Amino acid sequence: MPELAADLLDRIAGRAAAHDRDGSFPEEDLAELRAAGYLAALVPAERGGWGLSLEQLTREQSRLAAAAPATALAVNMHLVWTAVAKTLHDRGDASLDFVLDEAAAGEVFAFGVSEAGNDLVLFGSTVEARPLQDGGVAYTGTKTFTSLSPVWTRLGTFGLDSVSEDAPRIVWGFLDRGAPGISVVEDWDPLGQRATRSDTTLLDGAVARPDRVVRRLPPGPNPDPLVFGVFVNFEILLASVYAGIAHRAVELAAQAARRRSSLRLGGAPRSDDPDVRRRVATAAMLDDALDPQIRALARDVDTIADHGPRWFAKASGLKVRVTEQAKAIVDQAILVGGGSGYAASSELARLYRDVLAGAFNPSTADSALSTIATAVLGPVGS
Repeated sequence: MPELAADLLDRIAGRAAAHDRDGSFPEEDLAELRAAGYLAALVPAERGGWGLSLEQLTREQSRLAAAAPATALAVNMHLVWTAVAKTLHDRGDASLDFVLDEAAAGEVFAFGVSEAGNDLVLFGSTVEARPLQDGGVAYTGTKTFTSLSPVWTRLGTFGLDSVSEDAPRIVWGFLDRGAPGISVVEDWDPLGQRATRSDTTLLDGAVARPDRVVRRLPPGPNPDPLVFGVFVNFEILLASVYAGIAHRAVELAAQAARRRSSLRLGGAPRSDDPDVRRRVATAAMLDDALDPQIRALARDVDTIADHGPRWFAKASGLKVRVTEQAKAIVDQAILVGGGSGYAASSELARLYRDVLAGAFNPSTADSALSTIATAVLGPVGS
């Protein structure tokens, strides 16, 4: 199985602190990952890619995140689109095969989904999608949290068509970076995940060509395979990134426990302290639960398992469990690391800031619980 080379991950890890400090995009990381073929990890081998399954990719994303969380999260958005294309292709839908081919050719896909104030997420939009006579669509509005902002070449996005005969319709399409009407506001200055460069994208009549308009769907929850693919792959791959952060936090906690000594224990390492041992063991116990649940759901996507209406509940629940457990693991690691881990320059402090972002990535805990309640109890009033 192709995998990310250990020396490549070491080089990426060596650059992570500087990119976090400067808020700069990891151009070298992306260049090396592209050269290794990682942007096409999910593309079938016969189309020029690595031919990985989603389950196999979750392992690689966790390894990358352990080295550099922000690099992994940024690349994640590109990989989500290739995962969506693969999910559709595996189910006999070729409408996004161009994503697989262009990813193999080196194009970088960004995720133009988030909108300020849009708590419907995939099921509504504040962006206008105006239909054109030739079948293209002109998008006007603002997309936030557009990771890979300095480097993406394709933007998968959607907006609301409110004027056509069948309106309203959510219209999904892909924009080329060079299309008129696209501008980037360099406003990304967060607490953590700084190197993702998730800047705001302004669309002013930016046109998706007719052959890049891939769906017209009614607003609201929808069983369309594209919506399924976006939601489920996004949650699984996102969980993989935060699992990688947790794995690295356990490693750092163990290193700190062995490195630090205790006067109370007569100069013995802190790893002999029962309280420290309990904290490290607690973190390791939580960490052990992350990979199996991620791999299991990813395997179900690969094998086209039938969870029916429970798919959205399972995917959102996975994301929330993993991100919350990852945060709890980093909390324990910070305490084991002691005061030195509180320094802004320490890797543990960076992991702490990076893991906090998991609470803000969709699905939030509130929306996941609502989805799960509907799956288990039925809609309100039913």
